Amino acid sequence: MSSTLGNAPLDVVVAEAPLVAPLDVVVEDALLDAAPLDIVAAAEGEVAAAVVLAVASPEARWATDLDMDFVSGSMMRNMTKCTPHVHCQSNIFSISDFGAISDAQTDSKQAILNAWNQSCATNGGTIVVPKGNYLLSDVELLGPCIGTTKFVLDGTLIAPEVPTPNIEYWIMFRALDSLSISGTGTLDGNGASYWKTNNPDIITHVNDLSISGIHSVNSKKFHVSIHNCNGVAITNIHATAPADSPNTDGIHLQASSTITISGSSFATGDDCISIGEGVANVNITEVNCGPGHGISIGSLGKYPDEKEVSSIRVTNCNFTDTQNGMRIKTFGPSPPGLVSDVSFEGIRVNNVDNPIIIDQHYCPHSECDGDSSVSIQGVKFIDVRGTSSAPTGVKILCSRLQPCKDIELIGVSLTYDGQPTTAICSSVHLNFRGTNQIPSTCS
Repeated sequence: MSSTLGNAPLDVVVAEAPLVAPLDVVVEDALLDAAPLDIVAAAEGEVAAAVVLAVASPEARWATDLDMDFVSGSMMRNMTKCTPHVHCQSNIFSISDFGAISDAQTDSKQAILNAWNQSCATNGGTIVVPKGNYLLSDVELLGPCIGTTKFVLDGTLIAPEVPTPNIEYWIMFRALDSLSISGTGTLDGNGASYWKTNNPDIITHVNDLSISGIHSVNSKKFHVSIHNCNGVAITNIHATAPADSPNTDGIHLQASSTITISGSSFATGDDCISIGEGVANVNITEVNCGPGHGISIGSLGKYPDEKEVSSIRVTNCNFTDTQNGMRIKTFGPSPPGLVSDVSFEGIRVNNVDNPIIIDQHYCPHSECDGDSSVSIQGVKFIDVRGTSSAPTGVKILCSRLQPCKDIELIGVSLTYDGQPTTAICSSVHLNFRGTNQIPSTCS
């Protein structure tokens, strides 16, 4: 994926800038300009999103200490007082108590809106999508809300096959300070019909965000997009889309910092994780990737004044049947930019087309003539082992204007059909370190 969110509706989007895009879930702080998403978080303006998670229930206010987190309105009506074993819960809201029907045919939009209005006005309100299949058309859920809002997805939210005309989002959260999205449920972006279309750019934003446990399938574009955010924790999420589905990145990061992604799996038609401009202090660990295009920094250098990418750590990840493993890509020619302090360590690859690749001549759509002005320095590949699907396991193809500096391969062992792989290199200061390294030199 490009460093911009161009042409990419998403499944999960946290937004602060203009968007005009269908999304699956949106938490917005600004305008999301052009991409369907499954989850979007934004703060002000208009957001385009594909799905937004929301639940509320003024009646679901009772829970037992022993076995209930919340109960239905009908059960509550039989309770007349709080006891030592039953306590009042005024901050838990289920969409079913507001009329949502689990038949995958009846639109749950009004039920979610009504539930949202009550939960948003409740300190620490928890929204619950119970088990079942709920059709949901475009919905906008507005803040600010009182305290942290928790969204628990245990059922499946299903987007319409065709987005509403002139509405560029599925679900949008807007003007929220703190949001937690969790559960064992699924966001079904219903994206197959959308993959045949072209989509405009999208800018997303959300701060103090945690996402855990959820599944996202067949997103219209990116599954999760994080833009202009600080303090994001993503754990144990799963994103899937066909290998030939366009631009269905698992997670896209841009203009954000202090992010952790762990214990998650991605099987998509594009990057498992893509890192755009202005991203710093990222830790990615224990991620399974494949099929897909690997974990990519870039594309960078498409626009002037792009911010530096720095302090990226990718550890203990697995790549299986992917086009790339670990990739850094920049346009050539390009405006100036910088990538620095990047490490990939403890990586296992299985039948990967390009296990290690730095490409400073990236030009996917037209003829390009010139060199990139993006500087790449301080990149380490440590303990990278496994099999390549091609004889060349390492490609370090840097810019003649800005040769790559301080690139190190330490304890790398890559084979092809049982034989050692080769490395091709240009315009790079490259150091092979360690014994029994494969490849051990540039050809």
